Amino acid sequence: MASGLTACSSGDEPGGTADGRTALDVWLMRDSVSADFQKEFEAGFEKAHPDIDVKIQIQEWEGIGEKVTAALASNDAPDVIEVGNTQVAQYAQSGGLTDFTGKVAELGGDDWLKGLAEPGAYDGKQYGIPYYAANRVVIYRTDLFEKAGVDASAIRTREQWVAATRKLDRDGTQGIYLPGQNWYALAGFLWDEGGDLATETGGKWRGGLDSPEALRAMAFYQRLQALGEGPKDSDEAAPPQAEVMAKGEVAQIISTPGGASVVVQNNPELEGKLGFFPIPGKTATTPGAVFTGGSDLVVPAVAAHQEEAFTFLTELTGDAWQKKLATAMSYVPNKTTLAGAVAADPGAAAMAVGAANGHATPNTPQWAAVEAKNPIKEYMTAVLTGRDAKSEAAKASRTITDTLNSGS
Repeated sequence: MASGLTACSSGDEPGGTADGRTALDVWLMRDSVSADFQKEFEAGFEKAHPDIDVKIQIQEWEGIGEKVTAALASNDAPDVIEVGNTQVAQYAQSGGLTDFTGKVAELGGDDWLKGLAEPGAYDGKQYGIPYYAANRVVIYRTDLFEKAGVDASAIRTREQWVAATRKLDRDGTQGIYLPGQNWYALAGFLWDEGGDLATETGGKWRGGLDSPEALRAMAFYQRLQALGEGPKDSDEAAPPQAEVMAKGEVAQIISTPGGASVVVQNNPELEGKLGFFPIPGKTATTPGAVFTGGSDLVVPAVAAHQEEAFTFLTELTGDAWQKKLATAMSYVPNKTTLAGAVAADPGAAAMAVGAANGHATPNTPQWAAVEAKNPIKEYMTAVLTGRDAKSEAAKASRTITDTLNSGS
């Protein structure tokens, strides 16, 4: 493992190893793979490609943006880098990434998850290759559902969800703990309605929170949020919603499946009492839209080993290793055709259903500046505390518009 986690030693030949193999430098992010999976992959890859010596370096998320930017501008960049799916545009804008548009079909791009593939493209070209995904599901208390006579498997639409949550919201139990500023959940409802956070026309962006679709989404959020005691002026991290659920009085939260482990860590008595289902959609035929988090793999334009880097991408994002990665890490695989790989994992299986209707934030380098200000959170709190939705949405949309166009 030590050899897999360090860069080339000073005794290596430039771009190669002492035994004549090509040294392929790869940056993967902390916790994106387990040590066991990394060891298995490296061994399998090098057996299949004995002329390549994979040297994986694990990177920390904190400060990674500056580190990647510096690497792309250097003459000594790694050959492959894992980046967050919504970060691809800012790196591609500088011209620092290899264009894989002509390789999409070869990599199975017809079946890629939209929420990974779309933000991996910029200005009509594909730079990011989908790696893995994660998205939000509903984590629920099976015992509280049974006590209330609610069958989670029968909840297929948003209206059925509200009706069930209303039945659960009594006798000291919160039907759902939904803080007022969970803007990712709101975005899902907005996409369900056919709207978007922002749209681009003729090179100019316009915020979309004041569209009829967005206003309907906020109205639904308001109905659902009222069926619990979530604070109207904070998000799911303040206080941590899994810790709130662990206190025993919450029937549901919207979270990635990993939140269930945090609940049990804080209250071991809830072991075996948590289940998962996809966020319901407007109709029973389509699951609710979700924000697709996760990672893409990119290759710096200055990387020394372009051919070997593509071989690496082909293997790690190919079907065989994607199935193993999904099973090992409870991720959603990068293709809709591979959802069955996590069928035995209840949380990951629920994620995979939702991932088929996955979306991404607006694909522009300026979106990071929107999230830094986050007028969406302020807008949500304003509406939930009684202000006029239409006027507050218009105000927030203006802020999004101005921020997105400030870099044009």
